[in-house]
Amino acid sequence: MSGDLSDDLFFGGRLKLLQPRKGHRVGTDAALLTAAARGRMADGGLVADFGAGVGAVGLSLALSGAGRATLVEIDPATAGIAVENIRRNGLGDKVEVRTGDVADVGRSDRSPRRDSLDLVVANPPFDAARRFRASPDADKARAHAADEGLVDIWMRAAARVLRPGGCLVMIHRPEAIGDLVARSEGRFGGARLRAVHARAAEPAIRILFAARKGSRGALALLPPLVLHGEGDAFTPEAMDIQRGEATLAMDDTKTPAARAGVVRVRSDAPDQ
Repeated sequence: MSGDLSDDLFFGGRLKLLQPRKGHRVGTDAALLTAAARGRMADGGLVADFGAGVGAVGLSLALSGAGRATLVEIDPATAGIAVENIRRNGLGDKVEVRTGDVADVGRSDRSPRRDSLDLVVANPPFDAARRFRASPDADKARAHAADEGLVDIWMRAAARVLRPGGCLVMIHRPEAIGDLVARSEGRFGGARLRAVHARAAEPAIRILFAARKGSRGALALLPPLVLHGEGDAFTPEAMDIQRGEATLAMDDTKTPAARAGVVRVRSDAPDQ
């Protein structure tokens, strides 16, 4: 293994993950997106992971019952690591990598094809370059610096490849709420927004967005998720999400088990 890569565990130790030691690394965002996507994914569902990086989210969904997952990653070197992660986890029959721009997805006969998927998960670059200082590390900057209009481009791509009624689940910064809602109009409906706070008394640091293609349902704001209690320790709900032992409901269910939106699932995996 190259000294530039670390060999880590993710998803409660069930996923072996090579990733660069420097630059953008898998963390809480990937765990949150995985948990939210699992809340909308049916067993055997066909999935695409936009902005897949080394494959953490898409591979976790494959381990969670997805029928097939396509990882879409623009950087060839990062996509190559994702290919190796597929091999190391024995998921070659369920997961493939497409190296290319999300903007081109669904425009050819290459997988994923138009109107074919049940679920798209998306972790777009968050930071508009003109509003935030870009990282001096090229890979990290690519992962975090978004061009203007990127939300629209990614939503168009998701709308092309999702079947009617298929679901888009995306993680973004809270500042993107207006853009997410505006760009989904005419494509997605029944949108659900859940804010993620580092601590209860602090502003949100992330927003989770879920909506269905072709739905005319109204938008709903769901109860927030708080990651940390006193000190730096994760809340029990956030810890379950970090370990891949919970789904994060992205609908308006009011069942007692989902009061906080976090539903624990049985796992025989060892702790990380």
